[in-house]
Amino acid sequence: MPQALPPTLSGIVGTNRASTGVTRQIEANDDVAAIGLWLAEYHSSPHTFRSYRKEAERLLLWATQLRGKAVSSLMREDVLAYEAFLAAPLPTWCDDALARHGYHRRLFTGPLSDRSRRQALGILAGLFNYLVRAGYLAGTPFALQPRRRGARGTRRTIERYLERALWQDVLAKVEQWPQTSPREKQRYERARWVLRVLYETALRATEAAQANEGDLRHRRGRWWLHVTGKGGVEGDVPVSDALMADFARYRTFYGLLPTPNSNGRCPLILGIAGRTTPLTATAVYLVVKDALVRVADALEPADPVGAARLRQASTHWLRHTAATHQAEAGNPVHHIQHNLRHSSIATTSIYLHAEEDARHASTTKAHAGASHDPYDKDGTA
Repeated sequence: MPQALPPTLSGIVGTNRASTGVTRQIEANDDVAAIGLWLAEYHSSPHTFRSYRKEAERLLLWATQLRGKAVSSLMREDVLAYEAFLAAPLPTWCDDALARHGYHRRLFTGPLSDRSRRQALGILAGLFNYLVRAGYLAGTPFALQPRRRGARGTRRTIERYLERALWQDVLAKVEQWPQTSPREKQRYERARWVLRVLYETALRATEAAQANEGDLRHRRGRWWLHVTGKGGVEGDVPVSDALMADFARYRTFYGLLPTPNSNGRCPLILGIAGRTTPLTATAVYLVVKDALVRVADALEPADPVGAARLRQASTHWLRHTAATHQAEAGNPVHHIQHNLRHSSIATTSIYLHAEEDARHASTTKAHAGASHDPYDKDGTA
């Protein structure tokens, strides 16, 4: 973020700054410092921190460089203009020749999709709400955002998951991978474990990358995995005996003891360079993408639809797949809520497909029993 801005752009004299009579909760007196404090709240969650910092930097640079305003002077009209900018950023902000890191880096790869724009504006609304609560801003121009179709509160069902039969195909095809060389064997064992642990625990890629053997706890004859997720939310996820057997197999392959050390720091997913170095969240994502694409290639001749779906899938699809399969197996929704560490049970309800399936079955059955002739005897439709 820019560290030196003139008073008119720094926010020291921002037109939306809270009045002097308001009790302040933070000492920050310019926009960069205030935004930095907000970001510091998310340091324990690296993925969230990076995502939030990106959106804050985009807004700050747009406001000061293109709009000629401090962030703490933005009004509702500015928010609408920024939303339009996200849909069509300047070519100079998307230049491939710019570095990917540093102050003069490329901030966009191109126009943001509807979903990405909603996500960006949602993050910025959270920033402004925080600064209002902190007594830094008088109000937030995001509070005037109208509720849109498909916004939170409208029930929807998740679609980015793999049907059970397709998931079984994934596991079966991975078992057919060649294992004649040490490198092939390592690739097979790594993919086999990563797919299973993400599916069985419904972890996010970042959570899986951060987990270690000491997070596995044995209580009352059962295994649990302690997870610290988004926003620092902690929870314990059930671990089956079958997954612990897979864990033992994976560890034995690398010459480690099959059981976890309760005080150990050995990563749950071992890095390629060494046994004590974890894979990054990006590397976990790439392992899954590579495995699913390889399976898709093998499935293509017999199941082109399934193959196409696998090419779309990612690590987060495995989280959705786990939750959907748990719901289909009759797992109580509040159990799934705790497994996924959702704060609201309404979020978990998007994985309940049984009602949709029943509606589809009853409707298509009724159509199948009716005449295929679209006209009644009198010739009317």
